[in-house]
Amino acid sequence: MSSIADNLGSVTRRIQKATLQAGRKPGSVSLLAVSKTRSAQELREAVSAGQLAFGESYLQEALDKIAELRDLTAIDWHFIGPVQSNKTRQIASAFSWVHSVDRLKVARRLSEQRETGLPPLNICLQVNINNEPSKSGCRPDELPELASQVSQLPGLRLRGLMAIPDPGQTESALKESFRNLANLLKELQLRYPEAGPLDTLSMGMSGDLETAIAEGATCVRIGTAIFGERSQKS
Repeated sequence: MSSIADNLGSVTRRIQKATLQAGRKPGSVSLLAVSKTRSAQELREAVSAGQLAFGESYLQEALDKIAELRDLTAIDWHFIGPVQSNKTRQIASAFSWVHSVDRLKVARRLSEQRETGLPPLNICLQVNINNEPSKSGCRPDELPELASQVSQLPGLRLRGLMAIPDPGQTESALKESFRNLANLLKELQLRYPEAGPLDTLSMGMSGDLETAIAEGATCVRIGTAIFGERSQKS
């Protein structure tokens, strides 16, 4: 059975190869290790192998791990799950990134509840790129107005977009979904140059990271390829 360190090495090589094949600058794609349902000890192993950015979806589980791993001060915690309004205060305090903001109410609460003295909370707006009824995310046509409003909130720093395309798509349809998200980001960069760097495209997972990188991903969210298959969480 491969170790977490071995798996991280394999994923890193995949990212490097895909980046070169896409004709992009080496190091332009970051790895976010999706650590939901994983133990604090597994995260320690990943940190020992050089991984510092971790993505969590379940708030209480994440807070428990953050407390247990508080001695590892270099960890960069990203919240990637749906954001409930009654959980924004804890998310705003404990994380440096939120990839899953999809409505103004949540963004305002995160901004207001970001503690004074902390740097602005890095935000990606989640887009429901395939308009799936059961999936979180704003519609593409709602994005320009939402981005304009979020970019003006003082406690936040709008960094880019995130999407989880329909996994049942064909390869060509998946490419189009990733490309559409990349084009939405380019439109925002042109439309709102004052909004900030807008430098992040959070898209691509274990099974499709090469396709995502070819279409412009700057952050790939990888869980299974690093930690193995996870148990289902209710």
